[in-house]
Amino acid sequence: MDAIAPSRPAPDADAASPIVQVRDLRLTVPSSAGPVNILQGIDLDIDTGTAVGIVGPSGSGKTSLLMVLAGLERATSGSVRVDGRELTTLSEDQLARLRRASIGIVFQAFHLIPAMTALENVAIPLELAGDLAATDRAEASLRAVGLGHRLTHLPGQLSGGEQQRVALARAFAPAPRLLLADEPTGNLDRATGEAVMDLIFALREQRGSTLMLITHDPNLAQRCGSVIHLADGRVAL
Repeated sequence: MDAIAPSRPAPDADAASPIVQVRDLRLTVPSSAGPVNILQGIDLDIDTGTAVGIVGPSGSGKTSLLMVLAGLERATSGSVRVDGRELTTLSEDQLARLRRASIGIVFQAFHLIPAMTALENVAIPLELAGDLAATDRAEASLRAVGLGHRLTHLPGQLSGGEQQRVALARAFAPAPRLLLADEPTGNLDRATGEAVMDLIFALREQRGSTLMLITHDPNLAQRCGSVIHLADGRVAL
């Protein structure tokens, strides 16, 4: 696996402070039957550079928690600090800049643009962030996940495992301090999923990124340094 550039610490982040600090986080969404309380008073501290598994039954709030931490969902109340920034006070543009600078996201679905090559899929977010070396960085990231020979292939020409590797290359290319992964192997067969997870942990170790991983696999969760159990929108003790 080729090396890629080391992660760049955010200028306003204290390396000794938790990269994620959540206090009394609540998320309530409307429904036809009335308000639904998705997250109900969550407190979390995630230390920089650690790997954390997040487990719990369906509907426990795991994905909603990651969406809030990514700035893709607004908390109803509480404090949410990521990489030294209070997300609840940021505008949509500021949240987008924070994601580009500090947060990588990998979903169960690959979310690749079908009409773009692997290289273009990885380079476009870097270009939007103003990275003048976007193409070179994207190519290095794809080579790091073993896809140096697939740079010009479209997603439809790649296997499921290869598409998820492209998604990983895209997530790691900006050197994120925090990687949020939501069941990243859910659409893959067991062998391919294990290979992808090996790659995630290897890249995380190489880059010093913090990993928050949602999984239904207890063995995979235990591979992380610590495990958070969610139930009914709360951290279960």
